[in-house]
Amino acid sequence: QVQLVESGGGLVQAGGSLRLSCAASGRTFSSTAMGWFRQNPGKEREFVAAISGSALNTYYADSVKGRFTISRDNAKNTVALQMDSLKPEDTAVYYCAALFTGNGWYTPRLDYEYDNWGQGAQVTVSS
Repeated sequence: QVQLVESGGGLVQAGGSLRLSCAASGRTFSSTAMGWFRQNPGKEREFVAAISGSALNTYYADSVKGRFTISRDNAKNTVALQMDSLKPEDTAVYYCAALFTGNGWYTPRLDYEYDNWGQGAQVTVSS
């Protein structure tokens, strides 16, 4: 089981930036795919971005492409989501997720594929 601890949420004005971080426990981080999802009350959880264990592959939802960047530091067991040009519709609770894949290339983009989740970080973008 991987423990995930998120940090970096907050309140920002539209057009601003925030950076979310997720620290993971365990010794197999470089073989673990990481994803970011978001959810608002009463709505389904939405894919935001994902990165493979080796960082070879990254994927983004169309709604955030060009504005958000996912990255990872395997030496520190961390993954980050840099969010720029934020919009009010980006407001949500953001969740970090992990899946041990055993390789550096597989990059799941569906929430049910991930089996470890962080506690969530609130991101609020005011207009």
